[in-house]
Amino acid sequence: MLNTDYQNDTLTVYLTGEIDHNRAASIRATIDSQINALRPRTLELDFSRVSFMDSSGIGLIMGRYRSVGLVGGSLSVTNVPDGISRIIELSGVNTLGVLR
Repeated sequence: MLNTDYQNDTLTVYLTGEIDHNRAASIRATIDSQINALRPRTLELDFSRVSFMDSSGIGLIMGRYRSVGLVGGSLSVTNVPDGISRIIELSGVNTLGVLR
């Protein structure tokens, strides 16, 4: 399940459950269509309810970083659980300055 909220030029996406290869494609499509429609200044990916993430989640973050950048926005990754934070750090995504 994927919930979104758009306020004050910020598109917040509340991710839940597991982010793996099977789910990542539909999540990407949903987020990208909203980025293109709304052209937010900030895309916030809220990971507070994510229980598992593999490399597909890293691809999801990197791709949305690029997608929102193409419309002049920035990415913010928030509320990341410790185990998933470790995966993000090992991937090097944290060097983009998107973790909040």
